[in-house]
Amino acid sequence: MQGLPLIVLFLSIVVSAVVIFRLLHLPPILGYLTVGVLIGPYGLGILPDPEAVQHFAELGIVFLMFTIGLEFSLPKLKSMRKLVLGLGTAQVVGTMFVCAVLGWMLNYLLPENLHMSTASWFALGGVLAMSSTAIVMKLLTERLELDTEHGRNIFGVLLFQDLALVPLLILIPALAQPGGAAYSQVALGLLKTLAVLAILLGLGQKPMHAWLSMVARRRSS
Repeated sequence: MQGLPLIVLFLSIVVSAVVIFRLLHLPPILGYLTVGVLIGPYGLGILPDPEAVQHFAELGIVFLMFTIGLEFSLPKLKSMRKLVLGLGTAQVVGTMFVCAVLGWMLNYLLPENLHMSTASWFALGGVLAMSSTAIVMKLLTERLELDTEHGRNIFGVLLFQDLALVPLLILIPALAQPGGAAYSQVALGLLKTLAVLAILLGLGQKPMHAWLSMVARRRSS
């Protein structure tokens, strides 16, 4: 099943799930996740082929990240820098530190054939430190809690997690490289990251600002 029939099937199931979860006083985002698990190849198998919905799913992620990006701005980041760097750093570094300590204890208690390397525990700590910005932001927006004190604290932590994700994606593959190759890969990755950020922040803002300003003048929702 592809094309329009697939889209109609998705929308029908999702709308039904949202109605049910609303009646149960639960967030609609949980309905979306439940539907995805149930109809997927590892659930009821209504959609047994993941490749059939791959592009459709990627398009949904793009739209979802766009709505999150509407809440993000550099002035807001500057005004929240103490919160982002303070509370955010404590959450990410603290989670990774706890995971590393637990890993060291388990390596000490478990047989040698079950030991995990330091790099593996580091990677696992990085995974556990990350939250789903898309889900949490959606919940805060729906509950009108984004501008509350705890909402700002949560937003600061999520923002730091998103910023920390880039160096983590660079460091984790580099940890699997032997010796000097790891350092060179990290250095190359950091240079690529700085180049991309320079392009996005330096050259990307003005054209996008002009384009969105034109859309706003059209007064089209």
